[in-house]
Order: sequence, then structure tokens, then C-alpha cells
Amino acid sequence: MTRPGLPRLLAETRSGVLLFSITPPKRSTAEERIKEIAEVTLHRLSGLDLDGLILYDIDDESDRNPVERPFPFLATLDPARYYETHLSAWPQPVIIYRCVGKYAEDELSDWMRDADPERVLGVFVGPSSGGKSVRTGLRRAQELRAAVRPELPLGAVVIGERRDEHLRMLAKQDRGASFFISQVIYHVNETKNLISDYYYECRAREVQPRTIIFTLSLCGSLKTLEFLRWLGVDVPRWLENALRHSADPLTESYKHCLDIARDLRDYCEHLGVPYGFNVENVSIRKTEIEATTRLAADVAALLGR
Repeated sequence: MTRPGLPRLLAETRSGVLLFSITPPKRSTAEERIKEIAEVTLHRLSGLDLDGLILYDIDDESDRNPVERPFPFLATLDPARYYETHLSAWPQPVIIYRCVGKYAEDELSDWMRDADPERVLGVFVGPSSGGKSVRTGLRRAQELRAAVRPELPLGAVVIGERRDEHLRMLAKQDRGASFFISQVIYHVNETKNLISDYYYECRAREVQPRTIIFTLSLCGSLKTLEFLRWLGVDVPRWLENALRHSADPLTESYKHCLDIARDLRDYCEHLGVPYGFNVENVSIRKTEIEATTRLAADVAALLGR
């Protein structure tokens, strides 16, 4: 039986969604190299049974953490433009992230008007700190979407480490979010707490839970581990110890990601919360890119594909 397209899967809150996420090339990348990266990416993803592709929008988050960033911030290509110019041959839908604070209202409105709702979905991301200067706030962006293009499928970000995140989810749901994508998950118990809080609050309000897509990302080096901590990702101490003392942190991380996927799959199915997975690749190292591709195939198998 042919699997429905991503917009329908999310609209009908079906479980088992599988996405793959990438970051567009740096703006400083030569045009020929951008084309080469896009071609290699399309070839690599063609062998995976995916429902869609995520293109991240990167913003400088140094305002949220006074500690020096482990990796320097380098601006990337606009994800919508990268998709239209270099990844249009991708056959499945694409989810475009928008760090809305970077854009003027007319820029966001124009993009939403032009987006094909059968091929393009959006995720709005708010500022990295409350004091950051923005051109468009998150709530205003949500209002614009309701006024300009209400049929455009819209998702929201979930950060399990935040207090009362399940209430934030329901507020975003009230403002048009029809699915959620988590930050990278390493602490499965915190995530299960969030799922439970969200499920029972939905039940109390007699509201249908929306699909939660859990992001899995490999950690192949101690530098990457530092960066995860800098971003605010909660890495359990036992896992941090395992990664720090392992002769092969990539393999250790791979096993942990699969364990997380199994645990969250089973827990969501037990409660009846619609779920999916997003396998994230933001590395430029060949070994990590190849391992992430294998992880996506293994997660597909966990989903019965």
C-alpha cells in the first residue's frame, strides 16, 4: 500500500513518520561546491525510505550563552532558496525552518504565499533569548501565517529541558502548530516525562495530541559533545562519561540513539501519542555522515519499513 504524503500523515496524526535533517552549506561556499554537495546529498538520501527532508535555518545563538561557542558561527544559505535552487529534484516534501527573528514581516509573508503546501511545510523558531533584538516575533509570525496562508502546514520546536514545555506546546497548538519537532534528545527520561505531561494535559482538555517527532543526532567527538552542552542539550552524566572514555564515541553514540528510538517508540505506542523520528546530520565529517545515513536506515527498520 502506498504511504500517504507527509502533510496528510501529520494532519491525520499518524505515527511512524521518518525525516532526515541537514543544514544548508555555508554562504561562503563556492557555487560549484554547493552544486556538488546537493548532488551528493540527493544521491545519499535516495536510498532511504523517508517521508520528508528538514532544512535548518541557522542563527547566531551566542546571546543565550556567555561561554565561548565551541564551533564558530558561520552563516548558511537561506534554506528555502537552497531547496528551490539545488534540491528541487528531491521527490518528497521538505520542512523549512524559519528563525523568524531574522526576517521582516513582508519577507515571511512572501515566502508563505509562494510555498506549495503539498511540497513545503514550515517550522517557526523563536529568538534564542528573551532579550534578543528581532525583526518579527514568534507570535507575530504565527499571526501572519493565520492571515496570509493558514493552509500551510506549520510545526513548532520542542525543548524537553524547559519547564512546563507541555503547556508551551498546547499554546503553540492553539496558534496553529499541527506537529512538533524536538531538539536533539539524549536524556530519554526527560523526554518521556514531557510526553506523559503532554498526553495527560491533552486528555484533560479533550484535545487531540499532535505528532511529536523526536530528533536523533550522533555525537562523534568530544568537541561535538561540548557543542551539545553549549546549546543546552541535557546529556546524562553516565552517557557523557561513556562518550568521554570510549575509544569510539561514534559507535557508543549510535547504540544510544537506537536505544532511545526503541524506548520512545514503545512508550508512545503504549500511551497512544502519535510520534516519528528525525535523524539529524549537521556534520561535515564523512564517517559521521555515513553513520547518520545508516542510523536512518536502522530507525526505518524499527518503524517496520
